[in-house]
Amino acid sequence: MKERLYLLFLLLFSSTLLVYETQVLSISYDEAQIFFNGDSLVHYVAVLSTKLLGQNDLALRLPFILFYLASMLLLYKISKLFLKQRIDRFLSLSIYALLPGVNSIALLVNSSIIVVFLSLLFTYLYLQEHKVLSHLLLVGTLFIDNSFAIFYVALFCYALFKQKTDLLILTLVLFGASMYLYGFDTGGKPKGYFVDTLGVYAAIFSPFLFIYFVYSMYRILIKEEKNLLWYISFFSLVVSLLLSLRQRLLLEDFAPFVVLSIPLMVKVFFNSYRVRLPEFRKLHTVVFTFVMCSLFINTMASFFHKPLYLLMDDPSKHFAVNYHIAKELAEELKNRGINNVILRDDKLALRLEFYAIKKGGDYKLTSKKEIDEGFEQIDIAYYGKTVKTFYLYPVG
Repeated sequence: MKERLYLLFLLLFSSTLLVYETQVLSISYDEAQIFFNGDSLVHYVAVLSTKLLGQNDLALRLPFILFYLASMLLLYKISKLFLKQRIDRFLSLSIYALLPGVNSIALLVNSSIIVVFLSLLFTYLYLQEHKVLSHLLLVGTLFIDNSFAIFYVALFCYALFKQKTDLLILTLVLFGASMYLYGFDTGGKPKGYFVDTLGVYAAIFSPFLFIYFVYSMYRILIKEEKNLLWYISFFSLVVSLLLSLRQRLLLEDFAPFVVLSIPLMVKVFFNSYRVRLPEFRKLHTVVFTFVMCSLFINTMASFFHKPLYLLMDDPSKHFAVNYHIAKELAEELKNRGINNVILRDDKLALRLEFYAIKKGGDYKLTSKKEIDEGFEQIDIAYYGKTVKTFYLYPVG
């Protein structure tokens, strides 16, 4: 009963933060492209949601929040297979709920959180020995997203070492089909993106938790039993790091599979912690507290990030600036009775279209002052600090 109450609390806590964030973020250009011009599953999911609930930010992002909450439930089910004590499962789910990278993809209009959900669903079905269902699901993922090619590689390695002939053949065929349908660019000259890749992984986990993730993967490699979760996470990490030596990678192609390792990280920690007498656990306790506090701070910063503008001389350097401004600008225009503007910035125009500001009309909107008179100035400010200024000119 207590375990279910904690699970419910964590789901409510996460959903509250995510729903709050939908009111903070504006649609980005990439998301607007998917929404208006896409032809993928993500496009149809987002469009259907806005048709049912209205064209607003909550409706746009709600399906991906629901996929995230469903993935939490699946991770909890998987954790029960590896972690016998209740506190271990609590910690595993709490870490997942706090991961900055996972919270980010839960809000964005892209396929990453769907990939996480389907990866967890396959893993749970396979571990529960529902082989027919798991194999059918695996075939279905071929038509969802090209990033599953990495998943097939990891599963192929697992099947090879564990002598799972059926899975070996299936993943080999699926990988070949994925390469045929989508391709996977491994060319290019060495550019030194290895450090950049590590930096993105650190942002997904939070820096200190990422260090412990790498340690856990290494410890399991040399000392402990290597199970399905380890193969998925370890080989996704290794392949992404190797490829990053030659080219910049889209980390959303790899990160969804790496985060599946959380139950293993918790298991490694408690295995090391519990074999020690209480008086020799102080270092582990200090490190654990420090890592969890840093994770919590990173996560809260990712949610409540607008005040960071106050600390910045150049607001354009803010990490979330591409997800701000458009909504507030549309509201300012509507407050002036303007529903159509002439814009040279096609990216901003597409973003404003989501908020019912169309192209054309009797006003021209610019981000640079063109004439010193006859304009209205629109300042977009957060917490009293102007982050972007626009100029509105009547035409004709």
